[in-house]
This record gives sequence, structure tokens and C-alpha cells, in this order.
Amino acid sequence: MYGEVNVSIEDGNLGRSNATGGTGTQVKIGISGVKSSVPILITGTMNAKKIKERLGNSPLADACIDSVEYGAQSIYNIPVKAGTEGKTGEVTKQAKGTGTFSVEGKPNNNYDIVVVIADKGECNEGSYKVSIDGGKTFDEDVTIPLGGSVELYDTGLTLKFSDGEGGTSFEEGDTFSFSTTAPSMNNADVITAVESLINSSLSFEYIHIVGASSKALWASLATLAQDFAIKYKRPLFFICEARAPQAGETADEYAAAMVEERKGINSYYIQVVCSTERYIRMDGREQVINGAGIIAGLYGRAKESQSIGEVKSFPISEAKLLQLLPEGIEDHIATLDAAKYVTIRKYVSKEDYYVTSANMMSPDGSDFTYAEDVRVLNRIVKAVRAQALNELQIEIDPDNIETDVAAIEKQLEIPIDDAVRDKIISRGSIEIDTANLNILVDENLNIRASWVPMGHVREMNITFAVENPFGTAEA
Repeated sequence: MYGEVNVSIEDGNLGRSNATGGTGTQVKIGISGVKSSVPILITGTMNAKKIKERLGNSPLADACIDSVEYGAQSIYNIPVKAGTEGKTGEVTKQAKGTGTFSVEGKPNNNYDIVVVIADKGECNEGSYKVSIDGGKTFDEDVTIPLGGSVELYDTGLTLKFSDGEGGTSFEEGDTFSFSTTAPSMNNADVITAVESLINSSLSFEYIHIVGASSKALWASLATLAQDFAIKYKRPLFFICEARAPQAGETADEYAAAMVEERKGINSYYIQVVCSTERYIRMDGREQVINGAGIIAGLYGRAKESQSIGEVKSFPISEAKLLQLLPEGIEDHIATLDAAKYVTIRKYVSKEDYYVTSANMMSPDGSDFTYAEDVRVLNRIVKAVRAQALNELQIEIDPDNIETDVAAIEKQLEIPIDDAVRDKIISRGSIEIDTANLNILVDENLNIRASWVPMGHVREMNITFAVENPFGTAEA
């Protein structure tokens, strides 16, 4: 017999109505021009510069920067080539010089590029400085080269300066600015990258798909997640990013579109972050981002059973998160939360921002509504199965079944006891069915692992009243 320890997961036992620090090790799959035959490790000790050196000036690097800032300690990165190329917007010119400026190439990321003439002159005479973060920071002054062609390091772009006729070509203070959009991945490339992890020796908890995706990919990932848990015995969950608001799209329109987009996705292994914000990254760049990098980082600080929405533990600084987008989206956070997206919100009287709830795209009534539920589930499944493998092919005396089975139960209870000790569950048990056991013929054990989860305070109702210390006069 080809032996194995198989797993199944039972849902719905908590009786929830249909109303609406773990390891934190993660995998990120995203666009980068870097090529590697193995996942690239980013650690929590690396700064933004080091991360960019390893992953390029790419969306994948940016996601790592956000996660490291909020607590990620180990991130394995799988670079994926762009399926759809990035785009460069029109150049805005504020200049007195007679020279011309243009840009060529395909951008590797979202950039807000500003080129300022530092010293006037022609090509091979004047100098310039460049910012890729909208003018917040600039590189050192560089002489405009003879021929005027400048490769903008690690961006995929080439700047083109051309001398004009009559007068000075480039005057001090002349400014040229433009924005770019990042390239995006094809769904097929994402699936291929995920499948490359099936037989990987890496140990990780979740996968962050970097860049906007839609329910077509979410549905495919839900199927893959089920296979990882049941077929490959490697339970995990996915963090995906909802699309950003489109130009001119109102908060009402965006929220309605996202509620419609969510329909049909019912998997407690899928989490979708629907939070777009204007944010100052760890390296000082102010950009419009999806909050998934922050969310993925917070899991690195939270124990498995802990909600990353815990207000006292996981603030997102107002000095960093400048604005939620689109304007007015605050009025729709409750709607998006009810649709089981992960959002970021503010509380009255609190300065900082917070995760609303770590929702999963679970079916109604699921026992695994939140990431903290799924993280506990996955830890217990992995740990109990690993312990059970030690008991595979063990002998059982048919005349001493109860004693031998009790010994196995005791071994399998070790990871349950560990979970109780770590306060990620209240209590748990292992039960092996011996009532109908014919070990000589069946050669298998039916085992049930169950536990009582930790509770969470998700709402408070406070009544305020005054008292009269003198009581009331008797009639």
C-alpha cells in the first residue's frame, strides 16, 4: 500500500450565522526585470536600497519595501516577466531654453519623473538632475552627454536631450516631467509561478500576488489553494490586490464595481486587499499604492490567532498614509468590508489608520472568516500532519488496540498542546475512532483534530448614564 497521511478540513462547526507571532514567512510573485532560477530572499534587516539592488526598481521590490517596513522578516520572491508593458505619459515642459526633451523605452514600474536643468548650456555642457518620485528626492547633478541620450538606470527608460536653434538650449531651472504606469502580469504566468512552489522545499505561510488582479485570477487561485491544502498537504493562503480606482471614477462607482467583482468568489484561502492610498514609502517616495504590501508585513508581527485589525497593536501612521483613494471612499468602507475585502480605515478620535478586518473571501457561515482563523487552521494542519507522519507504518497489536491507539493520540496531541501553550487556541483534542476499526484489513485510522479558537472583540456597545448619589425623594 502506498502510505500517506491525508487531510480534510471540516467547516461550519462554530454555528456562525450567515449575516454578514506566527512565522509570517511569505512568498511574493510579481514583476521584476531580475532573472533568477530560485526564489530571491529578502529579509527584515534590509533597507530599501538593498531590496532594490536584489529585485531591481520594480513593483516586486516596492511590495517588499512596504512589507519589511511593517514587520516582514522573510520574503521569498519569484520574479515574473511583464505580460503587458508599462506605459509612459506625455511630457510636460516648463522651460525657457530652445532645446527639446523626450523619453523612450518601456517603464519597469510606476514613476513620477522630474528632470530639472541644474546648469544652463548645450549638450556636453549643461547639467541636469533627475527625480523618479515626483521631485521629493533628486540624484546628483550630471552633465548632459554629447548626443543627449541618457539611460535612466534600472527604469527601462532613456532620456533624450536635443539642442535647439538660437539661444541657449537648456536654461537653469527648465523642468520636464512625466509619469509612467507599471507593467502587469498575465494570469497564466502567475499560475505557473505558483505551481513552481508545489515541490519546493521552502517553508512559507502565504503568497502575495503583487499587482492588481481580478476575480478570474482569484477563482483560479482558490482552486490551487484547495489543491495545495488537500492534494499537496501544504496549506497556504493568497493575498491579492484589487484594482485601483480609474481616472474620473467616483467613490460610489468604484465601491459598486468592487462589490460586483467579488461575487462568485467563495474561498477562505483567498484574501483581497481593496485599499488604495497615497502613501510615503520607506525610501521617502510618495506614491499611490495598494495596501497589500502593508497587510502582508503586518502578518509577520502578529501571532497566528491575532487580528491585524487590533487597534492597540497595529497602527498605520498618518504621517505615512496621507489619503485613502478615491476621495470619499471612507463612506463605503463598511460596504467593502461586508463584501469581505480587506480595507484600511480611520476611527473617530484616533490619528492613525487601521486595518478594518482581516477578511477572507469565505462562504457565508464559514468557521474561517478571517485571516487569523485560517492561519491557525493552517498551522494546526501542518503540525499535526507532520507529527502523524512519524506514526505512519507503526505496528498496532490487534489484542491491545486501545492502548496502542492512545499512544498515537498522545503523540498527535503534542502540536495541539503547543498551540494552547502559544495561546493561539483555547483548547483542543485528538480523537481516533476505534469503534469500527479492523486494523488487519483496513490498515487505516480515522482521526479527528478539533479545537476551540480564541475569541475576538469586534464590536463594543457602551451605555452611558448619570447617577444621583442622593437617590430620589420618597413620594
